Amino acid sequence: MSITVESGVTLRQLISEAGKAGLVLPYTPYWWGITIGGLIGTGAHGSSLWGLGSSVHDYIVQLRIVTPSDAPNNYTKVRILENGSPELNAVRVSLGVLGVVSQVTLKLERVFKRSITLSERDDSNLGEDAVTFGRQHEFADFTWYPSQRKVIYRIDDRVPTNTPGNALNAFLGFRSIPSLVLAILRTTEENQESTNDADGKCLSAKLTTSTLKIGAYGLTNNGIAFTGYPVVGFQNRLQASGTCLDSVEDARITACPWDHRVKGLFVHQTAFSISLSKVKGFIEDVQRLVVLEPRALCVLDLYNGILIRYVTTSNAYLGKQEDALDFDITYYRSKDPMSPRLFEDFLEEIEQLAFFKYGALPHWGKNRNVAFIGAINKYKNVDKFLEVKQSYDQLGLFSSEWTNQVLGLKDGLTIVKEGCALEGLCICSQDIHCAPKKGYFCRPGRIYKDARVCTRLSSQ
Repeated sequence: MSITVESGVTLRQLISEAGKAGLVLPYTPYWWGITIGGLIGTGAHGSSLWGLGSSVHDYIVQLRIVTPSDAPNNYTKVRILENGSPELNAVRVSLGVLGVVSQVTLKLERVFKRSITLSERDDSNLGEDAVTFGRQHEFADFTWYPSQRKVIYRIDDRVPTNTPGNALNAFLGFRSIPSLVLAILRTTEENQESTNDADGKCLSAKLTTSTLKIGAYGLTNNGIAFTGYPVVGFQNRLQASGTCLDSVEDARITACPWDHRVKGLFVHQTAFSISLSKVKGFIEDVQRLVVLEPRALCVLDLYNGILIRYVTTSNAYLGKQEDALDFDITYYRSKDPMSPRLFEDFLEEIEQLAFFKYGALPHWGKNRNVAFIGAINKYKNVDKFLEVKQSYDQLGLFSSEWTNQVLGLKDGLTIVKEGCALEGLCICSQDIHCAPKKGYFCRPGRIYKDARVCTRLSSQ
């Protein structure tokens, strides 16, 4: 009932090999191209308030890590940590600063089936439903289109293995796309950004969301076609996807949407978790922003809105502190760091609302500098983690200037210079931190007055 893998194994390989033995991991990230070492080191997770936790590291029963040592030990020490070891909780989310995680043993379950129904609703009750929906459905999540005032509720639960169905998840956003189509989409968005074409963005966003809906977001009832909800199938065919990794070698005529070798998507993702006790207020604040400017968050709907997943309490030192909702917010990023985004102020205000008004915790594998300001002080066991870090790597060989800043060991997270707020290197306090020559000035937030954001006051 377990599987042992080296850390370079991908989630896809793990799912496949476990499945051959009739076993599965109960909760995983949705993209299967990530390595086991990477997803553990950054605390990657699925969506659930059930079981041991929704993060893969919650299912570690043994872990092998290679750390520095002294000359008599050939400068290397191999540590094998078992469940029950207090140090294992530090290594579960190591951030790469403790050493090299070389091997992991994970607890598995017998393969089971899930029944999935995606239900579109208006977002008027999202604040209240967000607190309760995860207790009602094991794999619940939300996809929120705030400018359209719509939410896709995932009604997703285990069903008996003899329930008919052999469904497959091949999420449309993770499929290969013709490079020419990607270039057209990117050029269109660049033009919309440069001309402040909010209406064009909203039209593009509706086209994106309607295409995903028509295609059932990549779900099929039998691996070939979608014939209606519920979609029923085995966990290992539904829990993750990433078919663009199988793109044929066609001189990049097709590619993953984010492949840097073609003119594809170039985006930033802010990701954070807010405790269930506070999440209603955050959602309602975002809804208030939409009321002030209904077109503002079309820039998010264009990238399939805000993905909201449930994250359970973790026993890892630097894991989540309590049951929470994790928000993944994706939006356009310019190749020019001095170029403001359309509705820059709304995006910055949402970020500051989350981290400073509602005390959100950052996702370790994502985010801009601003998200990590004071973040380490939100973790009650940080001192224990730092003790393990010092014990494992006294010379700091596995640390960098950046990791020391994130862990509160060194100043420098905030970099104050011209345009610094545009890339999240600082929170603006002067107009020069925005782009005054392009009409963007440092001003208070619209509803969160403690926020300082880059607001467009005039055209260039």
